[in-house]
Amino acid sequence: MDLHMLKLDNNDIKKKRTLKIFIEETRKIINENGIDKVTIRKVAEKTGYNSATIYNYFDNCNQLIFFASLDFLGEYSQAMPDYIADAEDEKEKFILMWECFCKFSFENPKIYYSIFTEHIGDESKVLMDNYFKIYPEKLETADESLVPMLRSPDLSERASVASQPLIKNDLLSKKTAEEMDNMITYIYHGLLTLMINKRTNHTAESALKTISKHIRTIVNNAVCCKDRN
Repeated sequence: MDLHMLKLDNNDIKKKRTLKIFIEETRKIINENGIDKVTIRKVAEKTGYNSATIYNYFDNCNQLIFFASLDFLGEYSQAMPDYIADAEDEKEKFILMWECFCKFSFENPKIYYSIFTEHIGDESKVLMDNYFKIYPEKLETADESLVPMLRSPDLSERASVASQPLIKNDLLSKKTAEEMDNMITYIYHGLLTLMINKRTNHTAESALKTISKHIRTIVNNAVCCKDRN
């Protein structure tokens, strides 16, 4: 991992400005040509820097794509409050939170794969923290209840945050919630990977329908197990 990226200082305005140039050009390439067309060399050519300079800021191209892809989460995070607004209880709210996330994931699978599944190094949490140092306004405009999830690049950790109200309302034990979260995240990663590798005929709509059914079954069974115990 590049020490420069690990030690990004909030007050380092010049460095943050340079990082924004690379990130925003990468985002532009993704919008215009697709995520598969992003290379360090192309970003260097477009920004007028050389590739070696970019490698002073990013360990690899996946990290650069990770930063650029995070901006696409804005649409999902903005849609979430309305998506879960009609939930009658915490269980339904949890299910709808997952459905909303999956909806946006399957509509743009390569973006979400680059953020939550692709290997970007051993310090993904540091990278996410650095993103919000570069773009602090992203947290300022987000729904306050979503901030703990937005700050984590680890899907298991995000799932754990989402299931906390179920534990607090005595719908699940901590152990059962952890098992439930693991099952859901494993199914999500598996289906997303199959879509990326074109090993399934699922469309975004059919994938959402399938995983929503599985999530609802897993959550209902977890709550029923708590009742039986």
